[in-house]
Amino acid sequence: MITHLLHLVYGRAPTPEAIQYAFVQEVHVDHAPRREPRVERLILTCWLLIAAKHGFILWACRHYPIPFHSLWINFPTWLLGTLATGIYYGRLWQRA
Repeated sequence: MITHLLHLVYGRAPTPEAIQYAFVQEVHVDHAPRREPRVERLILTCWLLIAAKHGFILWACRHYPIPFHSLWINFPTWLLGTLATGIYYGRLWQRA
């Protein structure tokens, strides 16, 4: 649409060669995406830290009188970790 608008504004008609190459006709992918071991180790390390944090928060909420449930702290952390891990593996799976 933008190209048609520019042609309308500048008053030039597109050439037949420009029309022929205006659309993608083929896409070739030569290699499958490979998994990054460093990133996967980082994800594993982060999940271990999240698990340790969950354990500490559960202990702290039971040991000290806190006026809220421990899920108010643990659930957003778990949700963010799940989202980040899902995006990484989803894009990896999508490209394969």
